[in-house]
Amino acid sequence: MRYTIAFICLLPFALRKERIEEIKKLEKCDWQKLIALGFIFYTFTQGTQFLGLSLLPAVTVSLILNFTPVVVAVIGIFLLSEVPSSRQWFGAFLFIAGIMVYFFPADLSAAKITGLLVMSVGVLANASAAILGRSVNRGGKFHPLTVTIISMGVGSVVLLIVGATMQGFPPISLRNILFLLWLAGINTALAFTLWNLSLRSLTAMESSIINGTMLIQIAVLAWVFLGETITLKEFVGMLIAAVGALLVQLKKR
Repeated sequence: MRYTIAFICLLPFALRKERIEEIKKLEKCDWQKLIALGFIFYTFTQGTQFLGLSLLPAVTVSLILNFTPVVVAVIGIFLLSEVPSSRQWFGAFLFIAGIMVYFFPADLSAAKITGLLVMSVGVLANASAAILGRSVNRGGKFHPLTVTIISMGVGSVVLLIVGATMQGFPPISLRNILFLLWLAGINTALAFTLWNLSLRSLTAMESSIINGTMLIQIAVLAWVFLGETITLKEFVGMLIAAVGALLVQLKKR
């Protein structure tokens, strides 16, 4: 429901004259890319994450997802001709090392093989979405709002239909409705539009690394607002990951 509500929030922007004119000019290949982005980024990526969370602990799911930047970097070499520098490779692996320190020890037992397989598909879907999103946005041909509205519209509706078919609609309290509206408006509609905007100038790998720093942001915000403690091991892991993320973003003059 979150993504469908976010799509509804963005619909008024699609009715503006400049958006309508841009959508009218979309060619068949453009529609194919945007529809594919919707299926991969919203239906498959978000769907596998939800399914993974039902099979694995949230810590394990987060750990597996943070391997996405390395997969993105490898695929991006072949499909986007974006070759990371040696410093960026070092930063990416340093970032992964920091994440592993933060989550250690994680439960990756063979007993949860189904969940691991699901999340492996999720990582590939997430990486593919980053690659396709960069391909669509880097030329600056489409406004980020146009990309977000069309792709989110396609992917969110399919995801809602699948979810409703498999699980139905749960009872929702007024408090949960307010949470949904916040998540849909700020964390989804605005956030994913900014994501598409960033992909105009950042490579797929650079964007994926920045996306991965949400772990650090969440931990700090939880410490400030919820009073959750950060252990020495977690702090060291976050520090290593932050240095790695910084190295990936640094560019040669």
